[in-house]
Amino acid sequence: MENEATGSGLRIRVDHVALKGIVTAIPESEIKNDAFHSRFGETAVDDIVKMIGVQTRRHSNELQTTADFCQASAQKLIAELGWAPESIDAIVFVSQTPDYRLPATACALQSRLKLRTSCAALDVNLGCSGYVYGLWLASKLIDGIAVRRVLLLAGDTSSKLINPNDRATAMLFGDAGSATALEFDQEAHTSYFLLGTDGAGEKNLMIADGAYRKFEHNDARLVDKDPSYLFMDGAEVFNFTLKSVPPLVNDLLAFSGMQQETVSWFFFHQANQFMLKHIIKKLKLPLEKAPINIHRFGNTSSASIPLVMTDVGSAQALKGDVVMTGFGVGYSWASALLNVDQMQVNALIEI
Repeated sequence: MENEATGSGLRIRVDHVALKGIVTAIPESEIKNDAFHSRFGETAVDDIVKMIGVQTRRHSNELQTTADFCQASAQKLIAELGWAPESIDAIVFVSQTPDYRLPATACALQSRLKLRTSCAALDVNLGCSGYVYGLWLASKLIDGIAVRRVLLLAGDTSSKLINPNDRATAMLFGDAGSATALEFDQEAHTSYFLLGTDGAGEKNLMIADGAYRKFEHNDARLVDKDPSYLFMDGAEVFNFTLKSVPPLVNDLLAFSGMQQETVSWFFFHQANQFMLKHIIKKLKLPLEKAPINIHRFGNTSSASIPLVMTDVGSAQALKGDVVMTGFGVGYSWASALLNVDQMQVNALIEI
C-alpha cells in the first residue's frame, strides 16, 4: 500500500481486493420533459435541456427510499454471486438521503438483508464523489483476515430534496440505488485512488436547513430560496468541475502508470451532459470509452457511476482496467482505476 499527496489529492494504492459485481436499481416511474411545460413553459424547458441534456429521469414514489433501491440491488447481487449472507463481513452505505437522521441506515440494512450481527455497518454522508470514496473505504476495510467480503451500497433519492419550482434543479435529478461486492483476493490487480476535498465550496451546493447549524440569510443567492431544499450555484459548480476533473484523471493515470489507450472504460459522475462532453473532449477520450446516460436517468448523485456501468451491459461487457471519477458537492472529488476482469455480475433492475 502507498499513500502520498499530490496536487490533485491523496494517492492511495490498494492490493488484494477484487470487484466481483454491481447491481443498480431504478424506480419504474419515468418523468419526461413535457411534465415541466406547464410549470416553466415549453421554451424555457427546451433551453434548460440544451444545457443539462436530461430527456427523462426516474423518480421514486413517496414511500420508496434510497435504502429500498440499495436493498433490492444487494439481494439480487448476493443471489447472483451465490454468497451466503453470513459470509459478508461489512456493509458501507453511502448516501445523502438516508432513511432517518438516526439510526444509521447501514444498521437497518444489515437486518433487512439478514446479515449476521457480527457484520460491521456504517453510513457515509457523501454525494457526487461518494461512490468512488465508498470503493476506497470498502477496499481499505478488507484485510483478508477479519474482513474478506464487503458490500458497498450507494445511492440517492434526490428528487425528494428538490424544490419543484426551482429551474436549476427540478429537471436535473433522478433517483437510484446500487450494491457493489468486493472481496479479498491474493491475486487481484492493484487498485489506484486519488481523493481530494475543498470545503470552501460548501455553500455552492447545499441544503442549508434541517440539521444543527443555524441558517442565516447572509448569502444574497439564498435570500429568496427555501433553505429546506437543495440549492445549487450551477456556474460555480461548473467552473470547479472543468478546472478540477481533467487534471485529476491525468494524475490518476500517471500514478497508476497506465496509458489512456490501455484503459477500457472511463466512467464519470453523470452531472450535466454539456459538462461531461467538455471534459471528454478536453481529455481527448474516444466517445465509445466514456458512456453518457444522463439523458435517460438524470443526475443520480452517488448512484450515477454504478448506474452508467450497469447500463453498459452484462459483466462480459466490462473487462480490463476502468477509470471511475466522481466530483461535486463538498467540494469533493475522487478518481479510481480498478481492474474488473473478475466481475461476475453487472445488472440494472427496475423496482
